[in-house]
Amino acid sequence: MPNIVLVRIDNRLIHGQVATQWCGVVNANLLLVANDAVAHDDFRQGLLDMAAPAYAQTRYFTIQKTIEIINKASETQRIALIVETPIDALKLVEGGVPIKKINIGNMHMAEGKRQVATSVAVDDADLDAFRKMQELGIELEIKRVPDIASEDINKLFK
Repeated sequence: MPNIVLVRIDNRLIHGQVATQWCGVVNANLLLVANDAVAHDDFRQGLLDMAAPAYAQTRYFTIQKTIEIINKASETQRIALIVETPIDALKLVEGGVPIKKINIGNMHMAEGKRQVATSVAVDDADLDAFRKMQELGIELEIKRVPDIASEDINKLFK
């Protein structure tokens, strides 16, 4: 069973909040970005590596490779699993990745999305993915940084 200490939805993937705050609080030593585009983009991986904490390794896998390989992780790997969208998170859950809780960090405003929380904008596809994850028993939490209170998850569905 992989030692997943954090699952975060954040469209910035690895950045200051993830690197300096979340990884330290959960004591992650591996940042695993599950993202089909980034898995094939060496330039973007290099940029994300610059934001990663020095004490943690980084890996960039497609969604499918993450599903296939996550259960082979060593128990010594304390994995922060980072995805860009709730749709990617749902694919991991449906693919058998043992996720119990998802931290919803930053989902920026874009065309067709509506702001529902401080740093969360969603569209109908995002909401469908969140609903399906809740139906599967996944705990959802809206929380930008570890030292602030979580926002009301019901904001997503209003």
